Amino acid sequence: MRPLRICIALIPLALSLAITACREAKPATQAAFHALPVQTLTVTSSPVATSDEYVATIKSRRSATLNPQVDGNLTEILVHSGDRVKTGQTLMEIDPARQKATVQSQAATEQQKLAVYQYNQTEVERQRKLFAAGVTSRDTLDQAEQAFANSKADYESSIASRVTQEKQLGYYSISAPFDGIVGDIPVHVGDYVSATTMLTTVDENRDLEAYIYIPTERGSLVRSGLAVDILDNNEQLLEHTKIDFISPQVDNQLQGILVKAPVHSDQAMLRTAQLVKARVVWSTNPTPVVPVLAVTRLGGQAFVYVAQDKGGKYFAQQLPVKLGDPVGNNYAVLGGLRNGDKVIVSGTQFLVDGMPVQPLG
Repeated sequence: MRPLRICIALIPLALSLAITACREAKPATQAAFHALPVQTLTVTSSPVATSDEYVATIKSRRSATLNPQVDGNLTEILVHSGDRVKTGQTLMEIDPARQKATVQSQAATEQQKLAVYQYNQTEVERQRKLFAAGVTSRDTLDQAEQAFANSKADYESSIASRVTQEKQLGYYSISAPFDGIVGDIPVHVGDYVSATTMLTTVDENRDLEAYIYIPTERGSLVRSGLAVDILDNNEQLLEHTKIDFISPQVDNQLQGILVKAPVHSDQAMLRTAQLVKARVVWSTNPTPVVPVLAVTRLGGQAFVYVAQDKGGKYFAQQLPVKLGDPVGNNYAVLGGLRNGDKVIVSGTQFLVDGMPVQPLG
């Protein structure tokens, strides 16, 4: 029985030694948990724009829609869509046969009036000589002068009519009003056209403007000189410009206010009737910014880690932030951070809220 008693007496001693050994091993485990080296960036403010984006239409200040001023059938179309044309270049011809006949008839009438005028001119000179010699009466001379005056007026009126008809004949040739590019040509040779028929367009692809419709709720903010960024569909900046026209009226269909901004970009980049994006900058204010790489997202909420100083030791603290628009490679921070905070910008995928870190910069 004595050996059994000795074994039972030794059990508490063994348990005591095991507990002591575990207590001595725990600090060794904690000592092995080192602070994670991280790169940090001190939060500072940068100029951040408050803006809205709208769809804008590029239009030329010199853009013409060509309609005929006379009726008739098209006999020739001398250009194609996309052709570059010069001022006065003939684009189309309308059958001028009827008008040519009218001009010829008017020219013949003019010659008839000229003959009468010349006869009366000779007659009045003869009657003046006869009256001076006392051969004819005053009444006969007055009649000759009256006939001469009437024929002269009739002849001059005939000249004016002929000139008018010749000018009318010029309307049967459709010419380019200025240097530009021919647009779509919806008509064909042989079509009957009138003043309501759209023949084509000619656009001068310079002196361009961006037409932007601002919603009426933003109307109080619109003013001349507001900065506008013209962007392509890939959000690439094409040009900085400014509003130089504000319509005094609201468009009934769009319920927007038309504003215009001049565009001077390369003609190869922008064309008339092209749709682009226009970012209207309402104001620019100092706002804290953080690098895009510092932001993590969880469940739709954005977070950043900051290096929090606690008695000379730093710990990662996860903070929810409210982000604004991107500014280059940074985000504007509308809430959750202050200037001077040390934002962690490296190794964020390894961080856990509260873990020790060692800032490197």
